[in-house]
Amino acid sequence: MPDETEDIRREMQAQVNNGEIQPEGQTWTTEQLTQDFQVHSFAAPFVLVTRKSDGVKGSLMFRHSPRVYFEFEPT
Repeated sequence: MPDETEDIRREMQAQVNNGEIQPEGQTWTTEQLTQDFQVHSFAAPFVLVTRKSDGVKGSLMFRHSPRVYFEFEPT
């Protein structure tokens, strides 16, 4: 089954990587991400996670280089 979000996600990933979408608020390195969250899956520019401190599930966005995760959004 085709991924209906792929084109939208590719455009968003390009915007994140070229600086059109900037991280706001708290950011995490890969090491910090694995300390604070359990990672379930990636679908660039998103990663699905569970916050370890309270079990809240949500998503983050990420930029490839330098790798940074940002904008935790509970679901």
